[in-house]
Amino acid sequence: MSLTLDGKLVVAISSRALFDFEEENQVFEQADDRAYMALQLQRLDTPAKPGVAFSLVKKLLAFNTPEAAGAHPVEVVILSRNDPVSGMRVFRSAQHYGLPIERGSFTRGQSPWRYLKPLHANLFLSTHLSDVRAALAAGVPAAQVYPQSVHASDAHPQEVRIAFDGDAVLFSDEAEQVFQTQGLLAFQQHERAKASQPLPDGPFKPLLVALQRLQQSGTPAMRVRTALVTARSAPAHERAIRTLMNWNIEVDEAMFLGGLAKGEFLREFEPDFFFDDQTGHIESAAQHVPAGRVAN
Repeated sequence: MSLTLDGKLVVAISSRALFDFEEENQVFEQADDRAYMALQLQRLDTPAKPGVAFSLVKKLLAFNTPEAAGAHPVEVVILSRNDPVSGMRVFRSAQHYGLPIERGSFTRGQSPWRYLKPLHANLFLSTHLSDVRAALAAGVPAAQVYPQSVHASDAHPQEVRIAFDGDAVLFSDEAEQVFQTQGLLAFQQHERAKASQPLPDGPFKPLLVALQRLQQSGTPAMRVRTALVTARSAPAHERAIRTLMNWNIEVDEAMFLGGLAKGEFLREFEPDFFFDDQTGHIESAAQHVPAGRVAN
Protein backbone atom coordinates (compact mmCIF):
# COMPACT_ATOMS: atom_id res chain seq x y z
CA MET A 1 0.00 0.00 0.00
CA SER A 2 1.46 3.37 -1.05
CA LEU A 3 1.90 6.26 1.36
CA THR A 4 -0.75 8.98 1.32
CA LEU A 5 -1.18 12.46 2.78
CA ASP A 6 -4.97 12.15 2.88
CA GLY A 7 -6.48 13.43 6.11
CA LYS A 8 -3.39 15.43 7.09
CA LEU A 9 -3.10 19.20 7.26
CA VAL A 10 -0.64 19.75 4.40
CA VAL A 11 1.29 23.02 4.18
CA ALA A 12 3.34 23.67 1.06
CA ILE A 13 5.84 26.47 1.47
CA SER A 14 8.51 28.16 -0.61
CA SER A 15 12.12 28.44 0.58
CA ARG A 16 11.93 32.24 0.96
CA ALA A 17 8.74 32.03 3.02
CA LEU A 18 10.30 29.55 5.47
CA PHE A 19 13.84 30.96 5.58
CA ASP A 20 15.42 34.37 5.14
CA PHE A 21 17.05 34.10 1.72
CA GLU A 22 16.71 37.80 0.86
CA GLU A 23 20.48 38.37 0.62
CA GLU A 24 20.90 35.36 -1.64
CA ASN A 25 17.90 36.44 -3.70
CA GLN A 26 19.61 39.76 -4.46
CA VAL A 27 22.45 37.79 -6.03
CA PHE A 28 19.94 35.89 -8.15
CA GLU A 29 18.26 39.10 -9.33
CA GLN A 30 21.57 40.86 -10.07
CA ALA A 31 23.35 37.97 -11.78
CA ASP A 32 21.94 34.58 -12.77
CA ASP A 33 20.90 31.32 -11.21
CA ARG A 34 24.41 29.86 -11.40
CA ALA A 35 25.82 32.63 -9.21
CA TYR A 36 22.94 31.99 -6.81
CA MET A 37 23.60 28.25 -6.83
CA ALA A 38 27.29 28.81 -6.16
CA LEU A 39 26.51 31.06 -3.19
CA GLN A 40 24.03 28.58 -1.72
CA LEU A 41 26.55 25.76 -2.13
CA GLN A 42 29.23 27.90 -0.48
CA ARG A 43 26.86 28.43 2.46
CA LEU A 44 25.68 24.83 2.61
CA ASP A 45 26.85 24.36 6.20
CA THR A 46 25.54 27.76 7.33
CA PRO A 47 21.90 27.48 8.47
CA ALA A 48 19.65 30.11 6.94
CA LYS A 49 17.95 32.47 9.37
CA PRO A 50 14.24 31.88 10.07
CA GLY A 51 11.85 33.54 7.63
CA VAL A 52 8.42 35.10 8.00
CA ALA A 53 6.47 31.81 8.15
CA PHE A 54 9.02 29.92 10.27
CA SER A 55 7.05 30.22 13.52
CA LEU A 56 3.84 29.00 11.88
CA VAL A 57 5.58 25.94 10.44
CA LYS A 58 7.47 25.11 13.64
CA LYS A 59 4.31 25.22 15.75
CA LEU A 60 2.21 23.21 13.31
CA LEU A 61 4.87 20.50 13.18
CA ALA A 62 4.76 20.38 16.99
CA PHE A 63 1.37 18.64 16.64
CA ASN A 64 3.24 15.59 15.35
CA THR A 65 3.71 13.81 18.66
CA PRO A 66 3.37 10.08 19.40
CA GLU A 67 0.27 10.93 21.43
CA ALA A 68 -1.45 12.80 18.59
CA ALA A 69 -4.32 11.03 16.89
CA GLY A 70 -3.12 9.69 13.56
CA ALA A 71 0.50 9.98 14.81
CA HIS A 72 1.50 12.78 12.43
CA PRO A 73 -1.48 14.97 11.51
CA VAL A 74 0.64 17.74 9.92
CA GLU A 75 2.85 17.54 6.83
CA VAL A 76 5.05 20.41 5.63
CA VAL A 77 6.48 20.20 2.11
CA ILE A 78 8.97 22.59 0.48
CA LEU A 79 7.64 23.73 -2.89
CA SER A 80 10.26 26.02 -4.32
CA ARG A 81 11.52 27.72 -7.46
CA ASN A 82 15.01 27.00 -6.10
CA ASP A 83 17.27 24.58 -7.92
CA PRO A 84 17.98 21.13 -6.45
CA VAL A 85 21.51 22.16 -5.38
CA SER A 86 20.15 25.08 -3.35
CA GLY A 87 17.52 22.71 -2.04
CA MET A 88 20.24 20.90 -0.10
CA ARG A 89 20.74 24.03 2.03
CA VAL A 90 17.00 24.31 2.61
CA PHE A 91 16.81 20.78 4.01
CA ARG A 92 19.99 21.24 6.06
CA SER A 93 18.61 24.46 7.54
CA ALA A 94 15.36 22.68 8.45
CA GLN A 95 17.35 19.89 10.09
CA HIS A 96 19.41 22.45 12.05
CA TYR A 97 16.25 23.90 13.60
CA GLY A 98 14.74 20.50 14.32
CA LEU A 99 12.01 20.80 11.71
CA PRO A 100 11.06 17.30 10.53
CA ILE A 101 10.53 18.25 6.88
CA GLU A 102 11.20 15.32 4.54
CA ARG A 103 9.53 16.21 1.24
CA GLY A 104 10.22 18.93 -1.29
CA SER A 105 10.07 19.84 -4.97
CA PHE A 106 12.65 22.22 -6.48
CA THR A 107 11.84 23.49 -9.96
CA ARG A 108 14.77 25.84 -10.87
CA GLY A 109 12.76 28.90 -11.80
CA GLN A 110 9.58 27.21 -12.97
CA SER A 111 6.33 27.70 -11.12
CA PRO A 112 5.83 24.79 -8.68
CA TRP A 113 2.11 25.35 -8.01
CA ARG A 114 1.09 22.42 -10.22
CA TYR A 115 2.36 20.02 -7.55
CA LEU A 116 -0.16 21.29 -5.01
CA LYS A 117 -2.96 19.03 -6.21
CA PRO A 118 -1.12 15.69 -5.78
CA LEU A 119 -0.05 16.92 -2.34
CA HIS A 120 -3.69 17.66 -1.41
CA ALA A 121 -2.34 20.90 0.07
CA ASN A 122 -4.46 22.86 2.55
CA LEU A 123 -2.20 25.92 2.30
CA PHE A 124 0.47 27.31 -0.02
CA LEU A 125 2.77 30.11 1.11
CA SER A 126 5.08 31.78 -1.40
CA THR A 127 6.71 35.12 -2.09
CA HIS A 128 5.83 34.80 -5.80
CA LEU A 129 2.56 36.55 -6.62
CA SER A 130 1.99 34.63 -9.87
CA ASP A 131 2.34 31.28 -8.09
CA VAL A 132 -0.13 32.36 -5.41
CA ARG A 133 -2.70 33.45 -7.99
CA ALA A 134 -2.31 30.19 -9.90
CA ALA A 135 -2.80 28.19 -6.71
CA LEU A 136 -5.93 30.14 -5.75
CA ALA A 137 -7.32 29.65 -9.25
CA ALA A 138 -6.77 25.91 -8.77
CA GLY A 139 -8.76 25.99 -5.53
CA VAL A 140 -5.85 25.82 -3.05
CA PRO A 141 -5.74 28.36 -0.18
CA ALA A 142 -2.65 30.46 -0.90
CA ALA A 143 -1.05 33.72 0.15
CA GLN A 144 1.84 35.89 -0.95
CA VAL A 145 4.22 36.18 1.99
CA TYR A 146 5.61 39.67 2.62
CA PRO A 147 9.33 39.07 3.41
CA GLN A 148 9.54 42.43 5.18
CA SER A 149 6.90 41.38 7.73
CA VAL A 150 7.77 41.47 11.40
CA HIS A 151 8.39 37.95 12.69
CA ALA A 152 6.02 36.27 15.13
CA SER A 153 6.21 36.80 18.86
CA ASP A 154 7.57 33.94 20.93
CA ALA A 155 5.06 34.64 23.72
CA HIS A 156 2.78 31.67 22.94
CA PRO A 157 4.99 28.61 22.36
CA GLN A 158 2.12 26.13 22.79
CA GLU A 159 -0.44 27.91 20.60
CA VAL A 160 -0.63 28.25 16.84
CA ARG A 161 -2.30 31.63 16.43
CA ILE A 162 -3.79 32.45 13.03
CA ALA A 163 -5.86 35.49 12.08
CA PHE A 164 -8.10 35.78 9.02
CA ASP A 165 -9.85 38.59 7.22
CA GLY A 166 -13.47 37.78 6.39
CA ASP A 167 -14.70 38.89 2.98
CA ALA A 168 -12.71 37.45 0.03
CA VAL A 169 -10.71 35.29 2.48
CA LEU A 170 -12.90 33.11 4.73
CA PHE A 171 -16.03 34.21 2.90
CA SER A 172 -16.60 34.93 -0.78
CA ASP A 173 -16.26 38.48 -2.10
CA GLU A 174 -20.02 38.72 -2.74
CA ALA A 175 -20.63 41.35 -0.05
CA GLU A 176 -17.35 43.15 -0.71
CA GLN A 177 -18.41 43.67 -4.32
CA VAL A 178 -21.52 45.48 -3.08
CA PHE A 179 -19.32 47.74 -0.96
CA GLN A 180 -16.91 48.42 -3.83
CA THR A 181 -19.60 49.24 -6.36
CA GLN A 182 -22.33 50.84 -4.23
CA GLY A 183 -20.68 52.10 -1.06
CA LEU A 184 -20.90 51.53 2.68
CA LEU A 185 -24.60 52.30 3.18
CA ALA A 186 -25.66 49.86 0.46
CA PHE A 187 -23.28 47.26 1.93
CA GLN A 188 -24.80 47.64 5.41
CA GLN A 189 -28.34 47.40 4.03
CA HIS A 190 -27.40 44.37 1.94
CA GLU A 191 -25.89 42.54 4.91
CA ARG A 192 -28.74 43.45 7.27
CA ALA A 193 -31.26 42.09 4.78
CA LYS A 194 -29.26 38.85 4.34
CA ALA A 195 -28.19 38.42 7.97
CA SER A 196 -29.71 34.93 8.21
CA GLN A 197 -28.36 33.79 4.83
CA PRO A 198 -24.85 32.27 5.06
CA LEU A 199 -22.16 33.85 2.94
CA PRO A 200 -20.73 31.65 0.19
CA ASP A 201 -17.41 29.93 0.91
CA GLY A 202 -14.22 31.93 0.49
CA PRO A 203 -10.83 30.57 -0.61
CA PHE A 204 -9.60 30.02 2.97
CA LYS A 205 -12.59 28.15 4.37
CA PRO A 206 -10.87 24.77 3.70
CA LEU A 207 -7.89 25.85 5.80
CA LEU A 208 -10.13 26.93 8.68
CA VAL A 209 -11.92 23.56 8.50
CA ALA A 210 -8.57 21.73 8.57
CA LEU A 211 -7.38 23.80 11.53
CA GLN A 212 -10.53 22.99 13.49
CA ARG A 213 -10.04 19.30 12.70
CA LEU A 214 -6.44 19.56 13.89
CA GLN A 215 -7.54 21.25 17.10
CA GLN A 216 -10.17 18.60 17.83
CA SER A 217 -7.82 15.67 17.21
CA GLY A 218 -4.65 17.32 18.46
CA THR A 219 -2.36 17.00 21.42
CA PRO A 220 -2.60 18.57 24.90
CA ALA A 221 0.84 20.06 24.29
CA MET A 222 -0.38 22.28 21.43
CA ARG A 223 -3.59 24.06 20.51
CA VAL A 224 -4.93 26.28 17.73
CA ARG A 225 -6.29 29.76 18.41
CA THR A 226 -8.03 31.60 15.57
CA ALA A 227 -9.31 35.13 15.08
CA LEU A 228 -11.57 36.82 12.55
CA VAL A 229 -10.23 40.35 11.97
CA THR A 230 -12.55 42.24 9.66
CA ALA A 231 -13.38 45.75 8.52
CA ARG A 232 -17.05 44.88 9.04
CA SER A 233 -18.95 46.54 11.88
CA ALA A 234 -22.48 46.21 13.28
CA PRO A 235 -24.96 45.44 11.81
CA ALA A 236 -22.90 43.58 9.18
CA HIS A 237 -21.23 41.54 11.94
CA GLU A 238 -24.24 39.25 12.32
CA ARG A 239 -24.04 37.64 8.90
CA ALA A 240 -20.36 36.80 9.43
CA ILE A 241 -21.04 35.15 12.79
CA ARG A 242 -24.07 33.27 11.52
CA THR A 243 -22.07 32.00 8.54
CA LEU A 244 -19.46 30.49 10.85
CA MET A 245 -22.25 28.94 12.94
CA ASN A 246 -23.78 27.48 9.79
CA TRP A 247 -20.41 25.93 8.95
CA ASN A 248 -20.22 24.53 12.50
CA ILE A 249 -16.89 26.29 12.91
CA GLU A 250 -15.79 28.20 15.98
CA VAL A 251 -13.26 31.02 16.07
CA ASP A 252 -11.77 32.11 19.38
CA GLU A 253 -11.86 35.86 18.75
CA ALA A 254 -13.69 38.19 16.36
CA MET A 255 -12.74 41.82 15.80
CA PHE A 256 -15.22 44.01 13.92
CA LEU A 257 -13.13 47.11 13.31
CA GLY A 258 -15.35 49.21 11.06
CA GLY A 259 -12.49 50.31 8.84
CA LEU A 260 -9.87 50.92 11.55
CA ALA A 261 -6.30 49.92 10.69
CA LYS A 262 -5.81 46.28 11.63
CA GLY A 263 -2.10 46.35 12.44
CA GLU A 264 -2.21 47.43 16.08
CA PHE A 265 -5.06 45.04 16.91
CA LEU A 266 -3.08 42.20 15.35
CA ARG A 267 -0.03 43.24 17.34
CA GLU A 268 -2.04 42.57 20.51
CA PHE A 269 -3.38 39.22 19.25
CA GLU A 270 0.17 38.15 18.29
CA PRO A 271 -0.63 35.72 15.47
CA ASP A 272 1.89 33.45 13.84
CA PHE A 273 0.29 34.53 10.56
CA PHE A 274 -2.42 36.86 9.26
CA PHE A 275 -4.26 36.49 5.94
CA ASP A 276 -6.00 39.36 4.12
CA ASP A 277 -6.84 40.19 0.52
CA GLN A 278 -6.31 43.97 0.74
CA THR A 279 -2.82 45.35 0.17
CA GLY A 280 -3.39 48.24 2.58
CA HIS A 281 -4.38 45.91 5.41
CA ILE A 282 -1.40 43.65 4.76
CA GLU A 283 1.01 46.58 4.75
CA SER A 284 -0.46 47.76 8.06
CA ALA A 285 -0.29 44.26 9.54
CA ALA A 286 3.25 43.53 8.30
CA GLN A 287 4.60 46.27 10.57
CA HIS A 288 3.51 44.20 13.56
CA VAL A 289 3.02 40.52 12.61
CA PRO A 290 3.77 37.96 9.87
CA ALA A 291 1.35 38.65 7.03
CA GLY A 292 0.39 37.36 3.60
CA ARG A 293 -1.89 38.59 0.84
CA VAL A 294 -4.65 36.41 -0.57
CA ALA A 295 -4.16 37.79 -4.06
CA ASN A 296 -7.44 36.96 -5.83
